[in-house]
Amino acid sequence: MTVTPAARIRVAAAPISWGVCEVPGWGRVLDAGAVLGEMAELGVRATELGPPGYLPRDPAELRELLGGYELELVGGFLAVALHENPEAALAEAEESAALFAACGGDVLVLAAATGLDGYDDRPKLSDAEWTTLVETSSEIREVAARHGLRTVLHPHVGTHVETEREVERFLADSALPLCLDTGHLLIGGTDPVALAKRHPGRVGHLHLKDVRGELAEEVRAGRLPYAEAVGKGLYVPLGDGDVDIETMVRSVHEAGYDGWYVLEQDTALSEGSPEDLPKRDVARSLAHLDGIVSRLPAAR
Repeated sequence: MTVTPAARIRVAAAPISWGVCEVPGWGRVLDAGAVLGEMAELGVRATELGPPGYLPRDPAELRELLGGYELELVGGFLAVALHENPEAALAEAEESAALFAACGGDVLVLAAATGLDGYDDRPKLSDAEWTTLVETSSEIREVAARHGLRTVLHPHVGTHVETEREVERFLADSALPLCLDTGHLLIGGTDPVALAKRHPGRVGHLHLKDVRGELAEEVRAGRLPYAEAVGKGLYVPLGDGDVDIETMVRSVHEAGYDGWYVLEQDTALSEGSPEDLPKRDVARSLAHLDGIVSRLPAAR
């Protein structure tokens, strides 16, 4: 089965939709060839890189692998501690930016990691640490720019830019655009549609997710660990959850957004999960997005 999204937007996928995550013990990890092959079968023509070590870090090997599936590289996700040891963060950014650029990517998706494993614990930052976070993110932007890449800051559950207050504070203190991740924003307490309408010029990249609102509330309230919520089905195919995906897509499209629409449904596979579950879920998301795009007005 091939699902081809309407051609008026640029659609990409990401390995996390197949359960491939940087968190230790997250779940069963499918073979890279199977994941990339299913992306290609679904009609997807671009992907983010996924966690370090899943796909080759040698540019020639990565280009050959992606080329075998006729996939472009969008760029990739980099979760590093920005509030401490800036030199280490800059070194990681340099290595990632060089790889992304060498393989045709155009965006570095940065998250303000806590420095702890996973996304369940989030120590409070001092004002001085927040200032370091903002300054380090700006320096990483310069590193990426030297490689011809854009940098976007990804508000993300379990990082130091998660809640609506933190997102707005970052927007006020930094010039970086955002990776507007509809799922992580909603879980963190931000209405992603309202955020996009308040700051249309700050939407630099888009991760489309849908989530179950009742589980998002459990995570937000601290009653359910994030990883456990993912295992319980926090993320669902587009159209099956409580994010207003159509209004989001319509809003950024009408505001002139012409970047990637990356389908990201964070998935954790158990040993008993059907192997075709990720492919089926991504196919449903693609079909839902295709319907939305077919109803869009022409871009301004």
